[in-house]
Amino acid sequence: MSPVQKYLLGAGAVVFLSWLFLPGLLFTLVVLGVIAAPIVGYLMLDPSQRARLKRARKRGLGR
Repeated sequence: MSPVQKYLLGAGAVVFLSWLFLPGLLFTLVVLGVIAAPIVGYLMLDPSQRARLKRARKRGLGR
């Protein structure tokens, strides 16, 4: 299982459990947080770090 699949599975589990146990508005905030956290993290990188991350995605980490 690839790391991306693990992240998606974990995010899906968080969303499903919050849907079961939290009221509507809190559930909506959790879903927005799960979606927004990686986007905000990426946008906080400066251009040289973004370029480095793109190169690492092409080659694969640790190669």
